[in-house]
Amino acid sequence: MAYGAKSLKLKALIVMPITTPAIKVDSVKNYGGKVLLYGDTFDEAFDYATSLAKKDGFTFIHPYDDQDVIVGQGTVGKEIFEEIGSSIDAVFVPVGGGGLLAGLGTYLKSVSPNTKIIGVEPEDAACLKLALENNKRLALKEVGLFADGVAVKQIGKKTFSLIKDWIDDVVTVSVDEMCASVQDTFQETRIMSEPAGALALAGLKKYVQSRGIKNKKLVAINSGANLNFDRLGHIVERVQLGESKEVLLSVKIPEEKGSFRRFCNYLGKRSISEFNYRAEESEDANIFVACRFNDKSGKGKLLKHLRSKGFSPKDLSNNEVAKLHIKHMVGGRAPQKVLERGEYIFRVQFPERPGALVDFLDKLSDKFNITLFHYRNQGSAYGRVLVGFESKGSNYPKLLKYLSGTGFRFWDETQNSAYRAFLK
Repeated sequence: MAYGAKSLKLKALIVMPITTPAIKVDSVKNYGGKVLLYGDTFDEAFDYATSLAKKDGFTFIHPYDDQDVIVGQGTVGKEIFEEIGSSIDAVFVPVGGGGLLAGLGTYLKSVSPNTKIIGVEPEDAACLKLALENNKRLALKEVGLFADGVAVKQIGKKTFSLIKDWIDDVVTVSVDEMCASVQDTFQETRIMSEPAGALALAGLKKYVQSRGIKNKKLVAINSGANLNFDRLGHIVERVQLGESKEVLLSVKIPEEKGSFRRFCNYLGKRSISEFNYRAEESEDANIFVACRFNDKSGKGKLLKHLRSKGFSPKDLSNNEVAKLHIKHMVGGRAPQKVLERGEYIFRVQFPERPGALVDFLDKLSDKFNITLFHYRNQGSAYGRVLVGFESKGSNYPKLLKYLSGTGFRFWDETQNSAYRAFLK
C-alpha cells in the first residue's frame, strides 16, 4: 500500500498495531508511508483507522475485505496455475481475514475445480473455522498474537461469502508446529519466514501426516518474512517440540545419595537438551529433563524404558506453563539439611556433542552427593553445567582434586552473588 501510494504520488497513512514487528514498520517507512501504531491487536488498529479516515477525510482501504484487494491477491492463484497447471492436488493457504484465501481460491476453483483449497489457521486465532462450524461469521473472544500477520478476531464479510461455497477443509496448528515450519523453510531455502508465513506449511505437514498422504502435488503459500530477530530464540526453543522430536518430563527420584546419577545412567546416550535438579527436604526430589530424538518414536521408547525401571515420568511437552515458565524456575534455595552439611557450587564446561552430558556424569563418582544440577543445550561448542556438591570445608581440597581429575574446566561459584541471592 505504501509503495503504491508513493508511485501514484498520494499521501498514505498506514495504521498498524503496536505489536507489529519493527521490520514490517521500517519497511513501510522505507517505501514512503507514514506509520501510526495503535492498539495491541489488529481489530483495535482497524477500528481506529476507520474512525480516523472519517474524521480526516481519507479514503479507507480495507486490508482484506475489499473486492479489489481480493482480486489482487487472487493473482497469486493465477501465477500458481500458470506455472504448475491443473495437476495440483491441493493448495494450503494461511488465513487471517481471508483476503488471500478468497482471491486465490475463487480463481483456482474456476480453472482447476478438482484442486482442493485448504485454509490454515493458528489454533488460537481460528476465526474461519469458527464461522464454518456455525455457518455464520462470529468473533473470537481472544486472539493469539504469535502469528501477528493472521491475528484476526473475525473473518471478513465479503471474504467469507466467497470462501464458504468452495472451501474443502481447514487445518489449525499450534505455535510449536509453526516454529518447526519456520525451521523447515530455512533449511530448504535459506529463507527466514515469519510465523504467519510458515503457517500454511505447518498445516500441509499436519494434514499429510494425519492422513498418510503420499505422491501428491501440494502447494503451501508463504505469505511473509517480517520476523523480528529477537523472536528467533523462542522459535528455536520450540522447534523440536513442534516436530514431536523432543519431550519435557517431570520425574520423581528418591532423595538419597547416588539416585541422581543412577537416573542419568538410565537415560543412556540420548541427547539431553535440558536438565534441572535441586535437593529437597522430602523423601523424593523432582527432576525436570528434556530429551531430543532423531525420530518421533523416540519419545514413546524413552517413556516405556523409564517406566520399566520403576519411574513414573510425567510428559509436560504440551504444558504451556512448563514450557514458558517452570523450566526456568526449577530449583530454589538449598534445604536446611544441605546448608548444615555444607554446599559448594561449581560451573563446569565440556565439549558439546550427543551423549556429552552423560559422559560428564559418568566421571562423577558417588563420593560426593550432588545437591544441585542445571544444564541446558544452547547449540554452542561447549556444554555448561552448574552443579552443587554436599561437602564440608575440610573436604574442599579433595573436591578440587576430584574435579581436576575429570579433565574439564571448572570454576568455583560458591561466593557468586546470584547463587547466594536465589539458591542458597
